[in-house]
Amino acid sequence: MAGLGGRVWVVPGGRIPFPSNGEEPEFTSFDQLSVLNTGDEPAELEITVYYEDREPVGPYSVRVGARRIRHVRLNDLVDPEAIVLGRRFGCVVRSPVPVVVQFLRQDTRLPGSVGLTGTMAFPADP
Repeated sequence: MAGLGGRVWVVPGGRIPFPSNGEEPEFTSFDQLSVLNTGDEPAELEITVYYEDREPVGPYSVRVGARRIRHVRLNDLVDPEAIVLGRRFGCVVRSPVPVVVQFLRQDTRLPGSVGLTGTMAFPADP
């Protein structure tokens, strides 16, 4: 994607809470990227995950259609390898077209409770 003049978004504080409590999939803990593409072209995203104690993994390929939003649970990313549950990570999202990226965490580790945290991803220079 380096030659495509793409945009870069950074999420520095990921960590999929583990274990989860409650019925699946509603009460499964997760980290999620919500990607809004308001343009007329599809966004072919590349997501790279960076850990504090191992080499980066990726890119994971995700497509967001033109004039669409897509919610991507990071738990569901498995190719080239599954995201490590309970491990701190950050991720970089690259897109050839402008998009808006929001980060959301659902934490269900405590029985009977659901914690939600959300933030906007930080735009970075490519």
